[in-house]
Amino acid sequence: MSDARKESGNSGNSKIKDVIISMRPRQWTKNGFVFAGLIFSKSFFNVDAILRVILAFFLFSLVSGALYIINDVIDREKDLHHPVKCKRPIASGRIHIAGAMITALLIIVVSLSASFYLDVKLFSILLAYSVLVFAYSIKLKNIVILDVIILSMGFVLRTAGGAVVIGVWISPWLILCTTLLALFLALIKRKNELRVLADGAANHRKILQEYSPELIDRMLSVVTSTTLMSYSLYTFSAGKSSYMMLTIPFVLYGIFRYQYLTSARDMGGSPELVLLQDKPLLIDIVLWAAACVVIVGFF
Repeated sequence: MSDARKESGNSGNSKIKDVIISMRPRQWTKNGFVFAGLIFSKSFFNVDAILRVILAFFLFSLVSGALYIINDVIDREKDLHHPVKCKRPIASGRIHIAGAMITALLIIVVSLSASFYLDVKLFSILLAYSVLVFAYSIKLKNIVILDVIILSMGFVLRTAGGAVVIGVWISPWLILCTTLLALFLALIKRKNELRVLADGAANHRKILQEYSPELIDRMLSVVTSTTLMSYSLYTFSAGKSSYMMLTIPFVLYGIFRYQYLTSARDMGGSPELVLLQDKPLLIDIVLWAAACVVIVGFF
């Protein structure tokens, strides 16, 4: 009897682990954009504001994780053509489809309910984010160019969510910079998928047959230069201090370092892994954030 209980317990723990894996906690780093409003509004001295943004971060993480589960259910057959994604719990069959969908929907309902209690505006943004990502998974990811724009809109909604939950105004420049940076990441991800999957790219993701490395390179050249220029212009007009211009080298290095990693080391398929595994890039981001806090808070 004890052996049967032990086996049942191990099975239950394994399923919970597979659910957590399907929620892709490493990708929750993307939800760090919710802290932008806290930093640039000089609200990081307010304990209540900090706690509210942290809660918003976890709510976005839970909802995005649940949406990853739904996306994996939708893409389970196509993921079998990918050398890495075929090992995911849903694609490999370790999680049943019905159980995965019920779990995802329950997480979304609970998270949205909590966001409504925390702030109605945050609830509206989180709901819009959920609808947008679901629409992307169902249809929009198959529409060329619009697919990467939708991905960038998700980052903008994260930034907006972090601002409304503490009642601060977001600069249009910050929204523009967020959009362009997200486009940069999305285009590099598409380029990496074309490189890794080669002739089988369209079998895994239909939209990839609409892209070519040459097209993406041309788009990246525009987005990269525009991102740097927009951020530079933003620092010229941000707040009352011109010292924000001192953060431009961090952004410049970060973008170039990311391009180097995705080109020379073929790491563009997972932005979250690049952030977590590359120490120079991680240090650069930490120094950028620290510089922003010091400049906004004391100058």
